Amino acid sequence: MTTPADVHDVRDPDQPGRLLAIERDALIPLLRARTEEDFALPVGACPGWSVRSVLAHCSAALTRVVENRFEEGVFSPESNDRDIAERDDWSNARVVDELERGMTEAGPVIAGAGGKLDGLALGEWVHAGDVRDAFGEPGAYGGAGLADALALLARITRERGHVPLHADLDDLDEPLRLGESGGERPPGRFIGDGPTLVRLYTGRPVDRAEFELVGVEAKDLNIFG
Repeated sequence: MTTPADVHDVRDPDQPGRLLAIERDALIPLLRARTEEDFALPVGACPGWSVRSVLAHCSAALTRVVENRFEEGVFSPESNDRDIAERDDWSNARVVDELERGMTEAGPVIAGAGGKLDGLALGEWVHAGDVRDAFGEPGAYGGAGLADALALLARITRERGHVPLHADLDDLDEPLRLGESGGERPPGRFIGDGPTLVRLYTGRPVDRAEFELVGVEAKDLNIFG
């Protein structure tokens, strides 16, 4: 059990890198143990993309961070497609190697960026959940990095003035406060587990999940919408 993210609203610069390192230690061995065919599996959360596509996108994004390559239009759908295409002739092992390096080396760069790249670390963690989901692995959008992911999600939604929500989570001792806190509108309320909350905030399917959402619609939570 952990304390909620809103207890300390000051940015922890090491949190994004810590989240990447935790996920690296879990995801990379999983990827190295999968067959070549598994990399061709479709990823439901990313229509048109395979597991390999998602991994190539993630590794490219982190390499851009490490190398400080942020040209105009970076991270747009077109830019993402080009990054993936540039890796078409790479082996799956090479893509995983690049991803491992990126998850190791990007943390200090993100820490020194003052917060503007923190959301990228969260997105990488979510994409790792997408891959787990495609593999049928348990613990998608959960695991050892969940506490840091929830804290990061809460802070990002507050900084963006997102719709206010109080979440009573099975994974935390105290309610988690997300979104703006100016009092312009009463907060919605979520009751359920952390991985389901992550799914709602990132537009991932929540079929069969048991949760309660009051005072706000699921489509209003999506930070990528």
